Amino acid sequence: MLTGRFVAAQHNDRRQAEWPPDPARLFSALVATWADADDPDPAERGALLWLETQAPPAIAASDASARKVGSHFVPVNDVAVIASKWHERTARAVDQLLRERQSLSDVSKSGARNVARIENKLAKLRDVRSQVEKVGNTNPESALAMLPERRGKQERFFPSVTPDSPRVTFVWSAGAPGGVAEVIDQLLRRVTRLGHSSSLVSCRTVERCPETTLEPGEGGHTLRVVRDGQLAELERRFARHRGIVPRALPFLTANYRAATATVPGRPVRRPNTFGDWIVFGFDYKSRALPATKLVDVAKALRGAVFRHADDPLPEQLSGHLSDGQPSVAPHVAFLPLPFVGFEHADGRLLGAAISVPQSTEEGVRRLLYRAIGRWEESEPKGLELRLGRAGTLKLSRIRGLADMVTLRPSVWQRPSRFWVSATPLALPRHPGRLSAGSASARSKAWELAEESVVAACRHVGLDEPISVEVSLAPYLAGTRPVSGFPPFVQNGRGGKPLRRQLAHASLTFAEPVTGPLMLGAGRFVGLGLMRPVRQMREGGSSG
Repeated sequence: MLTGRFVAAQHNDRRQAEWPPDPARLFSALVATWADADDPDPAERGALLWLETQAPPAIAASDASARKVGSHFVPVNDVAVIASKWHERTARAVDQLLRERQSLSDVSKSGARNVARIENKLAKLRDVRSQVEKVGNTNPESALAMLPERRGKQERFFPSVTPDSPRVTFVWSAGAPGGVAEVIDQLLRRVTRLGHSSSLVSCRTVERCPETTLEPGEGGHTLRVVRDGQLAELERRFARHRGIVPRALPFLTANYRAATATVPGRPVRRPNTFGDWIVFGFDYKSRALPATKLVDVAKALRGAVFRHADDPLPEQLSGHLSDGQPSVAPHVAFLPLPFVGFEHADGRLLGAAISVPQSTEEGVRRLLYRAIGRWEESEPKGLELRLGRAGTLKLSRIRGLADMVTLRPSVWQRPSRFWVSATPLALPRHPGRLSAGSASARSKAWELAEESVVAACRHVGLDEPISVEVSLAPYLAGTRPVSGFPPFVQNGRGGKPLRRQLAHASLTFAEPVTGPLMLGAGRFVGLGLMRPVRQMREGGSSG
């Protein structure tokens, strides 16, 4: 991206930026580049036909920051000079003539004459100048409306993002047959923009692919991709609109999920909580709850989704065995997201994520996505979570790049050796009283608390950290102290309630760990949510 920015709106929300670019957008740019040539190359068309039959590509793209979207009022297009009925009449006639031309199989002289006759009619129908050059054809009122003082304007939005790295790589799994890669590279070198005309790009094929960040598969990302017959469909639609009337890009949708993150030259560890996030943002007036209410919000979100899911709920979704006992395997978690780790962070809940471990079976993923879809269909005016005396939260699913950094999965998933708690951990073993009793008793309790955190790391499949610190005070700006959270009680064996000790933790691992990372007994309802930081410093952390 030559300007360091990418300007393109999502196809279903003109106020939301698209990131990363959809594979279908890249394919359309290649088709437009090929068709704009004075003499389109048949070899390039053949390469496009091969590309459209390939499976959706994996994508390597960095995180990006979205610009705040404002409205702009721009002059309407000049097509108002020509009556809209002319456009409609022309489109119908063009469709009819195209069908006639396609049905002609006679290669005789009479058949060739018929084709030539149809081509002449098409040329006349597409001649817009005949509607404005002849006296009496121009709509006077529309023509006067073009004057500066009477020109109408339309509200438009130009959402854009600034990627951390202005480079995106699309990675197809199949190798191109001989010569096709070179032809596609010729096309790519002529592509000048992707998205809005201000999104200038320089495109090439590459031999060494970077580590991908998104890969096709059941996940929380939905991108537009192409299908077999995409080129023919683009040609058919262009024959109708000719770049004059509004048009829509044909596409299929494909689900994508987060690819395994790596750090060049260094191994990266993954907890069994690694996977995809489906993120919901709270409406502006619903961002008033403190992080101390996170368990209530998590349970409300879980209940809203489960009410729309098919019974019986599988273990990987419900977190319980058929007899009601808690599952020991990784399962779906519901994580309210607090505003922490920034200079002016205040700990408010800005949204929530449904975290789907990578080990989740495809059938369970589909069941979860159907439940979310049914929930959205049942509340078309906006989703709501009812929290009793705490009121009602309004929220909506984020389909693109979130405006608020806290709601971006990459903030919580970045590989790092250093992790600190954004919400306190519910220690799996009670260490004893941390702030009362004799000095020796407190010392033993703190030691047991650290051992409990180490055990929590092992429980999610990680090696023991090389350094562990436990505290009742927070390590991140905006994070609430343990004393501000209500007691966290779980049912133990035989249904006996167990009150878990809460504590903040700061961890250093020997090798980078990629998130999301949740630790402790309350990790499926928002407690023990860890955040990666770049380095540790005495008495706290640095993001």
